[in-house]
Amino acid sequence: MATAAAMPTQLGANRLAAPHHRAKAASAHGRAPAAGRRTLRVVAHGPGGGVHLDPTAKLSSRSPVGVAGAVLDLPSPGAAATPTARKHVYVETYGCQMNVNDSEVMLSVLKDNGWDSTEDMHEADVILVNTCAIREKAEAKIWQRLAYFKSLRNRKKKNEKPVVGVLGCMAERLKTQLLEADQLADLVAGPDAYRDLPNLINAVSGTGEKAMNVQLSVEETYADIIPVRKEGAHAAFVTIMRGCDNACSFCIVPYTRGRERSRDPASIEYEVRLLSEQGVKEVTLLGQNVNSYSYSAEDGGATTDFLSQLSGADIVVEAPAAEGDKSMAMAGVMSPEVANAGGTPFSGYAAGFSTRYAPAPRREGSMQFAALLDRIASIDPEMRIRFTSPHPKDFPDDVLRVISSRPNVSKCLHMPAQSGASSNLQRMARGYTRESYLGLIANVREMIPGCAITTDIISGFCGETEEEHADTVSLMKEVGYEQAFMFAYSERAGTQAARHQADDVPEGVKQRRLQEVIDAFRDTASERQKAELGKVHLVLVEGPSKKDPHEFMGKTDTSKTAIFSDAPVGIYGGGGVVV
Repeated sequence: MATAAAMPTQLGANRLAAPHHRAKAASAHGRAPAAGRRTLRVVAHGPGGGVHLDPTAKLSSRSPVGVAGAVLDLPSPGAAATPTARKHVYVETYGCQMNVNDSEVMLSVLKDNGWDSTEDMHEADVILVNTCAIREKAEAKIWQRLAYFKSLRNRKKKNEKPVVGVLGCMAERLKTQLLEADQLADLVAGPDAYRDLPNLINAVSGTGEKAMNVQLSVEETYADIIPVRKEGAHAAFVTIMRGCDNACSFCIVPYTRGRERSRDPASIEYEVRLLSEQGVKEVTLLGQNVNSYSYSAEDGGATTDFLSQLSGADIVVEAPAAEGDKSMAMAGVMSPEVANAGGTPFSGYAAGFSTRYAPAPRREGSMQFAALLDRIASIDPEMRIRFTSPHPKDFPDDVLRVISSRPNVSKCLHMPAQSGASSNLQRMARGYTRESYLGLIANVREMIPGCAITTDIISGFCGETEEEHADTVSLMKEVGYEQAFMFAYSERAGTQAARHQADDVPEGVKQRRLQEVIDAFRDTASERQKAELGKVHLVLVEGPSKKDPHEFMGKTDTSKTAIFSDAPVGIYGGGGVVV
C-alpha cells in the first residue's frame, strides 16, 4: 500500500513566540539602530556566545518578552522603521542530518536579521560552509571547496568580495588554521554560536578583519528557533538534544559538540505540531546521542524558553483504554503515564551496557526518551516518526515498547556496533561486549517482530588483530543488517585514541579488512532483499523515480526504497483519495 505525501506550505514566522509576545531579532553590533527606534543594550553572556538581554535593562510590563539570544528592537511611539536592503547568503552543508538541521537554524537566525538564502554562490554576499570533522576524507573535500571560494573572492572587486565563513565541527577543531595559517575564512563559528552569526558577519564585512566564536555551551539548544525549511518538503528534521557524553575513544564529537543537553519537550512538541499542520508526513528526531534524551526543569533552570508555558495548553488527553483494548496505540493521544510531561524513574540501560558517568542522578525524575517518543508519536498518527543517531546502551525495554506499540514509529533501528570483538570494543570505550550487543539484537527482534536493524562499523581501529577483524565479519553475517555504514579508521587529533593509542594498522590492511566487511554485509543484505518478495509495505511516496518519470519512489517503514508504477491501484481512506 502506498500513501502520497501532502505538500507543506512555507512557514510564515521563523521564531516561535507565545501569543502577544513577539520579539523581533536584530543584530546587536555592527550597524546603527534604524532611525526612530531604540535598541536595548545586549551583552555576551554565558557559554556558546549567544547574545542575551542585559539583565540590568528595565522593561515596562508592556514590553515584549525576550528569549535568550534575541535582541529586542523596540519602536519608539509614533515612529516608523526605515527599511534596509536585504542581502543574500549561500550555504553548503556537509556531514550528518544534524548539520542539515543546523543549517536550517542558522538560516532562520540570518533571515530574522535581513539575510535571504540563495542557491547561486556568485550573487551571495556571504558564503557559509557547515562542516563535518568525523573523518579525514570529509575534511579534505571541505578544504578544496574553501580554496575554490578563495579564488572566487580574488576575482572580485574589494567591495564585492563575499564574506566566507566556516561553521560547525571542523570550525571548532581547526579554528586557528582556518583563520590565520591558511586564511581561507573570514569568520569561524562553532555549533553553539549560530545566534552570533549576524554580529560576526557585520564585524568582518568590508573591514578585512577576522572574527571567531567557537565557545561550546552547556545550555544552548536553539529551542525557540523554527528552522527555515525548503517549501514543499515531505519530511523534516527536528533536533531534540545536542552534544554527547559517551566519549568513545575514537570519536571527535564530544570535543566539537560539547556535553549533552536536552531541549524542552514542550518546544519539540510545538514544532512537530506545526509540521503536522503544514502537511509534513515524516519527522526525524535528531541528536548526537538521540535516545539519551533527558530533560528536567532543574537541568534547564526555570527555563528562559517561553515555550514551556505551552505545555498542556492545547493537549487533549483522553481516558486510558480498557485493559486488553489495543486501540489506544492507534489513537492520536499520549499514553496516560506521560501525558502530563512529568518525570519518570530511570529504568537503566539495555542489559549488559554501561557508561562512564553515573546516569541515575542525572536522569531520575526527568523526562526521558521513551516518554518523549510516545508523546511525539501521539501528535499525528499519520505522521511517520524516525530518530537518529542512537547509542545501543539507550534501548531499554521501555523504549522498545513504545516503538512496538506506536504504528507510526519507524520499525528500523540504527544499532552502531563499531566492532564485533569484545576486546576491540573495550579499547573503543563502547561500554558493552559482543555478547551484550547480540543480546540486545535478540531482544529487539522479540519485542518488535520484523524490525530492520542498521549499523556502523570501523575497520582497522588501533591494535585490531586479524582475529578481532574476523569477529566483526562474523557479526555482520550473524545479525544480517539491512543497511550499514562501514569505514576504515581515521584518526582524529584530540581524541582519546589519538592521545593514548597507536594507529598501528597499515592503510592497506585497513582497506582489505573494510572490503571483507562490506562483502559480508552484501551477502546477507541480498538474502534479506529476496525475502521481501510477495510482502506488502506501507510506503511514503517521496516523488517520481529518478530513472523513470512514470514510476514513484518512496520508503517503507523499515527504510527500504520502493519503486512502483504511478498507475492507480485503489481508493485510500474515506476521502476517496486515489493511490
